Amino acid sequence: MTSESDRWYDDAAGPVVRPYAMTRGRTSHAAEAKLDLIALVIAQSDDADADVDDDRTLSPEHLDIVERCRLQAVSVAELAADLDLPVGVVRVLIGDLLEGGHATVHQPVPPAELPDESILREVINGLRAL
Repeated sequence: MTSESDRWYDDAAGPVVRPYAMTRGRTSHAAEAKLDLIALVIAQSDDADADVDDDRTLSPEHLDIVERCRLQAVSVAELAADLDLPVGVVRVLIGDLLEGGHATVHQPVPPAELPDESILREVINGLRAL
């Protein structure tokens, strides 16, 4: 008979899988340098859906990421929040999907490449003066 103090998780929580088990002990991935928090993850086309379902190397978490990214691009931060997983774990899982060709990542435009606000204001003022 188990006492209340012996129970280490709630029955409603279901099975508990540690993050290091989801990533097979890995804490980083080769693609991690490309995975900024606001980088957008997109699942490959519908033709590749059968490949994702048949790929036995993918965990349920991998499949959850692909499912969320099929209809629209989702940021790394949003995926972590939606899946209730640490960002580091999500980055490793996305790296696996990138490596397997199941997803692509679009990087945000670096701030240095964005137009300067003062230039845009001058253009607006010049257009108004016409």
